[in-house]
Amino acid sequence: MLRRLLWFPFALVAAALLVTLAVANRDRVRMVLDPFRPEAPAIFVELPFYAYLLGALTIGVVLGGVATWLGQGTWRKTARAKTQDAMRWQAEADRLARERDAQIAGSRPLLGVAAKR
Repeated sequence: MLRRLLWFPFALVAAALLVTLAVANRDRVRMVLDPFRPEAPAIFVELPFYAYLLGALTIGVVLGGVATWLGQGTWRKTARAKTQDAMRWQAEADRLARERDAQIAGSRPLLGVAAKR
């Protein structure tokens, strides 16, 4: 809950900055995608400048997330291996406990049988 309370003011300031950026940069800009004829391009995109800025920001966040995820692959692999080891050891401990309980139950003399001797 505290994390949400601390996150909200930051998100509010970031939203205000993004809105200010969008209002200040709403002029349309042509991005030419034709490297052979830039003066009369066959392929171009014309968007407000803030769309390019927000698009670059979004692409950067996604690429950073992918790079982080790929960089943590070794740790995820180690965690999977350790989890499998832990499950194997837990199964072994459970099996040994069942064997011990069965052995104790089998070696315990019955009260009626012991009294007759």
